[in-house]
Amino acid sequence: MSALKDKLQADLSAAMKSRDEVRTRTIRMALAAINVEEVAGKAARELSDEEVVKVLTKEAKKRREAAEAFSNAGRQDRAQAELDEHAVLEEYLPAQLSDEELYRLVDEAIAETGAAGPQAMGQVMKVVNPRVAGRAEGGRVAQAVRSRLAASSS
Repeated sequence: MSALKDKLQADLSAAMKSRDEVRTRTIRMALAAINVEEVAGKAARELSDEEVVKVLTKEAKKRREAAEAFSNAGRQDRAQAELDEHAVLEEYLPAQLSDEELYRLVDEAIAETGAAGPQAMGQVMKVVNPRVAGRAEGGRVAQAVRSRLAASSS
């Protein structure tokens, strides 16, 4: 079993003992999502820490988007509940890259691939994504690549 999944299960026990409802609910949801991912596909398998981080990142993104939707609908109580869950999930994710770090990685990938212009975006994304791995959201990475390629072509 992955070390991160072990940590989640240990933290779930601790949260239940301390009667921390938000933490218990969030970790249970995260473990359920991990279990679903483990049995998805042709054969059941154990997820690596890297794959667990991907699942947690996806769940964190869902919470952030749900909070935004609830907030726009005037449901601040539900929005806050989603943000609380998001905060718990963030504890298990790697630290997010700053804009400077992200742009540096994008610039390195552009230099490495010799890419120029917006049509080379896929080429650059292939190089950048493994380096970013869970430390920046895909949309943010794509935006950084798009802006750097646009700047390099003009």
